[in-house]
Amino acid sequence: MHDAPFPPAVGIEEALRRFEAALAPERVGIETVELGDAVGRVLAQTLTALVDVPPFDCATVEGFAVRAADTAAASGAAPVRLRPIGEIPDAGLSSKRPVARGRTLAISPGTPMPRGADAVVIAGHAERDGSDAILVRRPMHAGQNIAFAGSDLARGGVVVRRGRRIGPREVGLLAACGLARVDVCRRPTVAVISTGDEVFAPGGNHPHSGLFDVVGPVIAAAAVDSGCRSLTFPIGPIAAERLAATLAEALERADFVIVSGGTFRRTAAAAVDVIGKMAQPGIVVDAVAVTPGSLVSLAVADGKGIAILNGVPTVAMVTFQSVIAPVLRRLAGQPPRRRATVAATLSASVAAEPGRTDYVLVALDAGGDRPLTAHPLQRNSGSISALAEADGFLAVGPPAASPAAGQKADVALFSAEIRAPDLIVAGSHCVGLDPVAEALAEAGIDVRILSIGSMAGLSAARRGECDIAPIHILHPESGRYNEPFVDGSLVLVKGWRRQQGIVFRRGDKRFEGRSAEAAIDAVVGNPRVLMVNRNAGAGTRFLIEGMLKGRKPEGWANQPRSHNAVAAAVAQGRADWGMAISTVAEAYGLGFLPFAEENYDFAIAKARAGRPEVEAFVAMLASAATGERLAALGLARS
Repeated sequence: MHDAPFPPAVGIEEALRRFEAALAPERVGIETVELGDAVGRVLAQTLTALVDVPPFDCATVEGFAVRAADTAAASGAAPVRLRPIGEIPDAGLSSKRPVARGRTLAISPGTPMPRGADAVVIAGHAERDGSDAILVRRPMHAGQNIAFAGSDLARGGVVVRRGRRIGPREVGLLAACGLARVDVCRRPTVAVISTGDEVFAPGGNHPHSGLFDVVGPVIAAAAVDSGCRSLTFPIGPIAAERLAATLAEALERADFVIVSGGTFRRTAAAAVDVIGKMAQPGIVVDAVAVTPGSLVSLAVADGKGIAILNGVPTVAMVTFQSVIAPVLRRLAGQPPRRRATVAATLSASVAAEPGRTDYVLVALDAGGDRPLTAHPLQRNSGSISALAEADGFLAVGPPAASPAAGQKADVALFSAEIRAPDLIVAGSHCVGLDPVAEALAEAGIDVRILSIGSMAGLSAARRGECDIAPIHILHPESGRYNEPFVDGSLVLVKGWRRQQGIVFRRGDKRFEGRSAEAAIDAVVGNPRVLMVNRNAGAGTRFLIEGMLKGRKPEGWANQPRSHNAVAAAVAQGRADWGMAISTVAEAYGLGFLPFAEENYDFAIAKARAGRPEVEAFVAMLASAATGERLAALGLARS
């Protein structure tokens, strides 16, 4: 038996470095499971949306599809009269009749928006006046009560990244994309061997000098909590022959082996002796410096890890969480575990409809010295992506007043572990963000991307509500992108260049073969040619306004918030042209007339520029691998 003193113990970080260098842990495999069996599993492959969700602009309420401009003068005392052209009774059905000026169409939730309509009046705010008129008693704004195509999930966008643990919300996302089966990481099997003459299994009796085995069950549960299966062996004596036989069986049946050795040193010493004789390369860390003892050894046996733990539960758990859990999570395909709290400060005001209580989904942000911040996810009530991004919710409405930005709020959590991201990126969205975020995720940095527009992103960065704001804003006077908008509180980091232009259905002779300017000049005054605009504050909106020089073509008020929604509107015939980037035009099979090459850059708050996660983002942005991924998307790094 190994009676010599243990060599000096090494620190936890050095122990983990040596252990991982000898073991080189990789996930143990992939298996395909039914969606209903995927809860609690770890996604093995990053999944992208094959379709837009919703697949078309659709109503979110029961009511009447209208042109918002027709309702501008409506009031309770003086309702606007609109002539009905029919109705769409059920979701999934669509109308081939456009909504012209002064007309309306009865519509149900989930129903595709008819051509020409850009808002939906709630049924309670309108009434029938006989069979030939609908009285609208409230003015509407364009986009009201509409879910735009791709506003929830955009075709080609990342739905769930690999390494994400699947819960009910992720199941909803995957189901929305039509997936019935998914590839998940196989759960590693962890063998737990409790040994020692003084250790007895819980549930029975033991002599006065004996101890119930605590470490074995605790470590087995911790292994399961780390995404593994546990395989528990019966408690046995220290005898070398029996221990060797048990270890051999465990190494054959499991991916990782943990031996707990009671409270006496000779138990751990016996395990070290046996492993040193039977395993290659054998013991790689003789002892880890863990208070109140250091009877912790690490070994590798033909590519499988073995840990010998002190029988003191606190020491065993400290070692497990610090040294073993990171390795097991890598075997299970999971990122490193993070901690979070429930105290949160609102980054934006939230309000409820008068007389009712709303439950507002929030995403949480915490890092470094920053207080925990709750970002309200103020999207339509059916948004699956908001549900997947949310860490919890808060109740807004009576009897308490609606909270304002900067106030504390109590967040009800969806799970015990808050998934507060390491990095908040808020501003203009681009498909190029996905490979950068995925590369960071592979390095254990969780990125949350909030698509709020360039100008809103700049404001959020200045207020300290995000780490990085992606922007693409043209300064009309100087003709320069982005730099004129970055003040002394921000740093500008160059990103990439992308081509903006006019998208249209291929074969449309009104656009085919012309320059962007000539095509728009030819159609801008034609009321039968519908445009699809972009939302105010978006960088693309600045380009559109510069091109149109004050003109507002038919469809101007239709203002979705993404390139995908613009492309979907044109591809599906609800509009005839709009502005989007070339990558999206290609994905939707649309024609494309180049208009401007723009710079897509990143404004970073100086107060956050030194955060390790921000520095990792900047480094990843400059890496050769990122350049290759951007080039594959048709984007050229600046």
